[in-house]
Amino acid sequence: FQYLRRYDQQHNLDTFYYKEHSVEGSQAECLQQFLLHCGITDPSWSELRNFTWFLNVQLKDCEASVFCNPEFVQDTLQGF
Repeated sequence: FQYLRRYDQQHNLDTFYYKEHSVEGSQAECLQQFLLHCGITDPSWSELRNFTWFLNVQLKDCEASVFCNPEFVQDTLQGF
């Protein structure tokens, strides 16, 4: 949710890292973000769950990757 929210607000995501215990927005806003970005017109709960699970895995891998670390790649791969 934190990434999607910042993405919609056109923030730079290269330097953002998920904050596990940080509460942002409401439950309704979170659900609205998932519905907007899941890519399915009328998703079921399991489709939303799969979308959030897959997105979470991908973002964790991205945060852990040296190729996505802005300190390492500097401006070479900006926005990667």
